[in-house]
Amino acid sequence: MNPNLLADTYIQYLKVQKRYSVRTQELYADVLQRYYLYIYDAEDVSTLDEFVAKEVANGDFSLPELLAPGNIRGYLAKCMEDGLQARTVNLHLSALSGYCRWLLLRGELENNPARIVARPKEKSRLPHFYGAEPLNEYCAAEMPQEYAAMRDRLIVILIYATGMRRQEVADLTLDMVDLGRKVFKITGKGDKDREIPIIPALYEKILVYLQKRTEQFGVDINNSFFLTDKGAHLYLNFVNKAVRKELAGLKGFEGKVSPHVLRHSFATHLLNGGAELNSIKEVLGHSSLAATQVYTHNSFEQLKKIYVTAHPRAKKGG
Repeated sequence: MNPNLLADTYIQYLKVQKRYSVRTQELYADVLQRYYLYIYDAEDVSTLDEFVAKEVANGDFSLPELLAPGNIRGYLAKCMEDGLQARTVNLHLSALSGYCRWLLLRGELENNPARIVARPKEKSRLPHFYGAEPLNEYCAAEMPQEYAAMRDRLIVILIYATGMRRQEVADLTLDMVDLGRKVFKITGKGDKDREIPIIPALYEKILVYLQKRTEQFGVDINNSFFLTDKGAHLYLNFVNKAVRKELAGLKGFEGKVSPHVLRHSFATHLLNGGAELNSIKEVLGHSSLAATQVYTHNSFEQLKKIYVTAHPRAKKGG
């Protein structure tokens, strides 16, 4: 079977059966295309159809050969030569492994060749986060009176107060906000449902915002919680721009300014405040505890700083 058609079928499987996000589908499709292009170059052909025709004509075309461990290692080496970081290369390997695992289920392969390919060692990276003091000062400031400015400020406050992903903020609708129970009802990655409490300070700001939203657009506008200046549904980059517009240049928000750093800050501050890791995992919508455990490193780094500053035996000369 044509490998290109198999790849298309696999991406459709990720969409319908696995319910992966559009971004993940695009990432996996891009990796498979890059891998095939690497094979084309190696075979000195210009298209996948030409490659398949050549192999079939020679009578030696097979998926096990196309996805042989040596080919996968060569592809990863090419990625490294092209300047991709180890973390990104490992993401490519995971995508290829998932594809091979699917082919194994279909009976197209007898084993998963990607599993025996060694992963490049990644540098340890701690999530960047903002300090609690500048965020508390920002959130405590008086809300603007104009709709667009109020919306942008509430986007920042909401992400920090809930840990929502930017996609979840963009997709938030009025019926996901249960003001009676004071919870958000969110459908996150993999169509996983979760509830996030609405803390009192955020609750009051939501009430003010909803009143302004009605004054600005009336009650017959679309069901989106946040609206653009023209009353349309938000898009992903809108959330990025709103966060950068609000925080970039302010004291305490040096370095990268993004919705994801706000999410990191939310999780880190919860952990530093004594919240259990499992509880943070549920609020963030992580599928496994391993994804949440990265925040324990930040807490340990903070503990070390406190120790060095406060403990008499840790000070210089002690």
